[in-house]
Amino acid sequence: MVRYFGQASGRVQGVGFRFFVQQNSLELGLTGWVRNMSDGTVTMEVQGEQEAVDELAGRILKGNLFVKVKSLILEGQDVVPDEKGFSIR
Repeated sequence: MVRYFGQASGRVQGVGFRFFVQQNSLELGLTGWVRNMSDGTVTMEVQGEQEAVDELAGRILKGNLFVKVKSLILEGQDVVPDEKGFSIR
């Protein structure tokens, strides 16, 4: 079990990016949260198996028709015991 703080920049606000991250995280069995920041970036914390986090990072970087991520920075964090769900803040 691992946990990462992430910051994404690019075309990540006003394009459904938070919902995109939430849906993919739930599909991969990850927990955590995602939120817009006033500087135009989106921050998140994701927790789960390393392979699932790696898959999520790949999906985020790939994006979709609307989401275009220029940068994704991930930093290790302490695991939050008994966390459930993935929220949009």
